[in-house]
This record gives sequence, C-alpha cells and structure tokens, in this order.
Amino acid sequence: MAYRAEYIWIDGTEPTAEVRSKTKIIDGPVVKTPAKLSIWGFDGSSTNQATGDNSDVVLKPVFVCPDPIRGGDNILVLCETLLTEDLSPHPTNTRAAAVAALKKHKKHEPWFGLEQEYTLMKGGWPYGFPTQGFPGPQGPYYCGVGAVKIVGRELVERHTTACMEAGLKIAGTNAEVMPGQWEFQIGPADTVEVGDHLWMARYLLYRIAEEYGVEVSIEAKPMKGDWNGAGMHTNFSTKKMRSNYDAIETAAKSLGGKAKIKEHLAGYGQGIEDRLTGDHETQRFDKYSYGVSDRGASVRIPWQVHQDQKGYIEDRRPNANADPYVVATLITNTVCEAL
Repeated sequence: MAYRAEYIWIDGTEPTAEVRSKTKIIDGPVVKTPAKLSIWGFDGSSTNQATGDNSDVVLKPVFVCPDPIRGGDNILVLCETLLTEDLSPHPTNTRAAAVAALKKHKKHEPWFGLEQEYTLMKGGWPYGFPTQGFPGPQGPYYCGVGAVKIVGRELVERHTTACMEAGLKIAGTNAEVMPGQWEFQIGPADTVEVGDHLWMARYLLYRIAEEYGVEVSIEAKPMKGDWNGAGMHTNFSTKKMRSNYDAIETAAKSLGGKAKIKEHLAGYGQGIEDRLTGDHETQRFDKYSYGVSDRGASVRIPWQVHQDQKGYIEDRRPNANADPYVVATLITNTVCEAL
C-alpha cells in the first residue's frame, strides 16, 4: 500500500535559513529508519543552494518520525543536504558540524533544552494586536489565561499534540510576554538530536499555521519599542555539570572569553543587536555576564542549580531565528573543551 514521505530540509536563505519540503510517494512496506529510505534531490538554484548550471542538491534522510498531520502510515523525513560531486556535506549543511562535535565530545554526555519563542502574525502585524494599533503594555500576557490576554491557543495546542504524536521531545509550552508570542521547549537531547527535533517542531508549527491563515515569525525583534524580543534560550549541561558546581562555574566562564563572545554571537541568529539591548530581560550584545537567577545576564545559573550545587546553565543570547545545530555545536565545543 502506498504512503507519503515528506522530505524536509533546511535551505540556504540568508540571513535566516528556512524549512523546505517535498512529497515522495512510496509503494511498499512502511519505513521507520532513515537508512532504509532512498536519497532524493531538489533544485538548489531555487533555494539559494546552487546555481542554475549545476542545480542539483542531494537529500540524505537522517531522521524519521510519524506524520501527525496526515496520519496513517505517512512519515516525515528530515534530511541533510549533500553535494552531488562526492556526497560530502553541502556548505549550508550545519547538521554535519553538530555530528562532528558530538562525536568529539561524546564522553561529556552533552544535553540541551531549547526554548523556542515565536510570534504569530496576521496581515503583517502580531496576532492579537489591534489592526495597526497597540494593546495594553506588557505584564498580563505572560502565561496568561482569558480571551483578553491570549490569542492563538487552539493553534498552539494542535502543534503541541502534533509534536507529541510525532515522538518529538517537546517538554512544554507557554504564552510569552508580548501578545501573540508563544514558546515551546525541546529537550533534553544531545547536540544532534536537539536540532533534529527542533527543526521538525518548527516544520509542524509552520504547517499547522497554514490552516489558520497565520504566519509564524521567528524574527528576533518583531515589534520595535517597548516589547520583548524573541529568543531561543539554550539550557546546557554535561555529565560533570550535572554532578559538580565547579563545572557549572567553568562552563559559564568559558563562554565569556573575548574571542568566544564574538564567535558565538555570530552564530546566534540575525538581529542580535536589536534584541540584546540590555533591556527586556537581556544583557547587551557587547557585554558578557553570568549570575544566579539573573535574567538580565548573558548566562543564567538557575537558583535551584545554585542550591543543589549541580545542574545546568542557560545561555540567554541565542535568537529565536538561530539555527539550533549551530548553537548546539558552538556550546558543545566551547564548554566541553574548557572542562
């Protein structure tokens, strides 16, 4: 019996990569492992990944899960992009570096939890804002309840259910500080898996939002002025950090070296300067600090971690539009090399 496999990949759009997908009809037994699926291809000249005179780019399946939207035997297939010449990673294939980082530092057992914020948009304006106008100031919307404070909950609930049915490591959801802004969390997962699950969760969010005629924005500062930006706060730990507070301090300090600050911010998404202003629960992009329970710091050590003298740190700098593979690779390499 035939079924559909939705091949999904990350394109070369600049400055922020986007999700693309195409459908393959498979007539045969249902495949549940990527190694048993055939490679495929696409026109890279239409995705900023090739030129017209050498346009083919290869899709290599790397992660498979049930398709919760179509249901039945249909599957979602996340792919890496490869070059046709030698099947090496395409320059836009950021997953390959995450695989290398995990292999190099596997003994440290890196774990991530990503907090993906996003803004629902309607007609170019945040969903829930009066048309070309503004609601009351921030305060009642974060984790709010009630029609005056909250819009889009039905969409969010459908997305959460879809992620659960797909077997993704979704850990929770909540309404955020700005009206129309929401968050979901993925993890705990390792350096590669957290990116796989986050990108697949983004795909499901975009796909479900289509049915509501709503656009999902992961822009870092969708509304200028006195409104919170949208981040992808990144929680991280290693085996040592989960048992030793000295390792927590070492990890936090390792991210603050001058060269490391520059390297990390370059990989933390578009619009860093707009979002990391020093206001709205951020440290300035050109400064680095860490502290216990400090949401105005670059890196927060949760209060409970300080109490327990073990646990994890939260890098609050990555933008909502950051590539999770890039963020996970940077943090894995920097912290594990320091430990």
